[in-house]
Amino acid sequence: MTHRLEIDGLSVARGAKTVLSDISMAIERGRIVALLGPNGAGKSSLVLALAGLLPVASGSVSLDGVRIDGHTPHRIRKAGVACVPEGHQVLTKLSVRDNIRVAADGDGDAFRRACAVFPELEAFADRAADTLSGGQQQMVALAQALVADPTFILADEMSLGLAPVVVRRLMGVVEQAARDGIGVLLIEQFTHLALDIADHAYVVNRGRIRFDGPPAELKANPQLLEQAYLAAPA
Repeated sequence: MTHRLEIDGLSVARGAKTVLSDISMAIERGRIVALLGPNGAGKSSLVLALAGLLPVASGSVSLDGVRIDGHTPHRIRKAGVACVPEGHQVLTKLSVRDNIRVAADGDGDAFRRACAVFPELEAFADRAADTLSGGQQQMVALAQALVADPTFILADEMSLGLAPVVVRRLMGVVEQAARDGIGVLLIEQFTHLALDIADHAYVVNRGRIRFDGPPAELKANPQLLEQAYLAAPA
């Protein structure tokens, strides 16, 4: 059996506005899928819907053949889908150690496992998360997802506002996660970064998929990416 997170005909509304229409895609374990598109295209809404934080209007989301749409965020996370939302979101008043412990449901070994991925966190263990830099907070946010022992990670704009050296560090961890068998949906503003490490790529604009294919095709034909970004309303 191929382990996969499958989205079939998904539509999502926010208020009275439909922000995603008929989205179908699949993410397999051990592979990185890049989701690209301009601001306001619906990428973050897709992540929030997959994580159970936005209701699904129609369509389905299945994990290894079992539907998970309509489940609570906690249940979806327990099933193996961990979300790294946009904006390096952490529990600001808790220590770094407690941020990791909470994400791992109190697992006493979680902080050690987080430091095995990000040794930098050891020095900040007892500091409140809101005293860290943006890059350090993003490391905590990604570590929170990893210590939940996910089979899939949804990573939304991890590089936003961060220095290139930090971005490279985060992308290396994402690549290692895939080598370890985790499926990754990677939303990234820097398209070249995502395409360099992705196994498959989608471009979404105006709430619909405009490209579905290999990253090499977009890299070899930049006009395809431009056309997808400039897609006219359906």
